[in-house]
Amino acid sequence: MTNKRLYFLLIGAVLLLFFSLLAGTYGANKLLTAQAAKLTDLKAKSLASKQQQASLVKAKQEIKTYAGLQKITQAIVPEDKDQAAAVREIVNIAAANGVSLGSISFPSSSLGSTTTGGAIAPASAAPASAAKASVTPSQLVTVKNIPGVYQLVITVQSDAAKPVRFNQLVNFLSALEHNRRTAQVSTVTIEPKSDNRNNLTFTLSLNEYIKP
Repeated sequence: MTNKRLYFLLIGAVLLLFFSLLAGTYGANKLLTAQAAKLTDLKAKSLASKQQQASLVKAKQEIKTYAGLQKITQAIVPEDKDQAAAVREIVNIAAANGVSLGSISFPSSSLGSTTTGGAIAPASAAPASAAKASVTPSQLVTVKNIPGVYQLVITVQSDAAKPVRFNQLVNFLSALEHNRRTAQVSTVTIEPKSDNRNNLTFTLSLNEYIKP
């Protein structure tokens, strides 16, 4: 074998080793990249799992902490939709504060009810002749962001023939807002009498909250 031929064989062997090294490096790099991606994915899943476990533990703690809220809600928000009961309580509160009422009305029901007209119950006839039927669902409005709780608007008008004084109205409003059925007075319209500005008539809008 001549020196020249040996030289070319060595050159070929070196080139073959070089390309083999490049191929091996490329393959190893590709394998490492795939393994790194897989490891990153596993770490992300592990982190997500830990976060879910932490959220579950927190949720269980909150359920335990606020377990009594349902009982409190049931104690505060009436479950029944009895118009007669609402009328009776409003009339009793008015009588206790020396306020004469002209009417107590409920929204009209598209489903019908046993009340007369637009479910208007004259105060003079309450509670004996007040509506005995339950409020129909069409009279209720869903309370936003509070699932399962509904709102019923009750309009209360004073007796125009028997005006009240301002302090009587204030006491009446305070008593209404401490009652579980009429806990929110949304609007108050006052009309002083022309012959005596100290005497006035009024119209109230009450929100009764119901959780059937």
